[in-house]
Amino acid sequence: MALHLGDEAPNFTAKTTDGTIDFHDWKSGSWAVFFSHPADYTPVCTTELGRTAALQKQFEARGVKTIAISVDPIEDHRGWAPDIGDVGGTDLNFPIIADPDKRISEMYDMIHPGAGDTSSVRSVFIIDGRNKIRLTLTYPKSVGRNFDEILRVIDALQLTDKAPIATPADWKPGDRVIVSTMVSTDDAKERFGEVEEVKPYLRWTPHPKV
Repeated sequence: MALHLGDEAPNFTAKTTDGTIDFHDWKSGSWAVFFSHPADYTPVCTTELGRTAALQKQFEARGVKTIAISVDPIEDHRGWAPDIGDVGGTDLNFPIIADPDKRISEMYDMIHPGAGDTSSVRSVFIIDGRNKIRLTLTYPKSVGRNFDEILRVIDALQLTDKAPIATPADWKPGDRVIVSTMVSTDDAKERFGEVEEVKPYLRWTPHPKV
């Protein structure tokens, strides 16, 4: 069954480089970035995991845990870890799930039909503290992910959870935001102070303090 935004992220128990985990217990109310890799000892994956390790403090500042998965066995993950540190400049500091029977990858629809093998594609699931899927991204195996974008969308999701607003195209933290269409202009002015009405349905306000 396909997973959709707002669905509960399926729970599972699995071996990882940090030991056996129950996914929901491991999250323990935190947000999570759960992302898949086609295979260990591959060039794009090595750069991606290295980048994730280097960004751990930024993820932690947002209350986010990161966890990766591939269909390779745990022994390969552990053997690959030093390469990730060498290439990315930061030792591996988050778990990688071993999924050799593809049970979890298939549960999350990470296997790309017709791709020529049974390895997982580059899927990303952003999951909130209530275990709800808030965003999904899927990249082909030949294209590395943009982790600045992953941080940006986490910022946008967490901000729009706190106030009746939306973020416009190319929004970055600190940029102005859009007032929700569910809020009247008068109510928006009372709540946010400064409101610029461009169209009746498009009203800007500075980045709120929440």
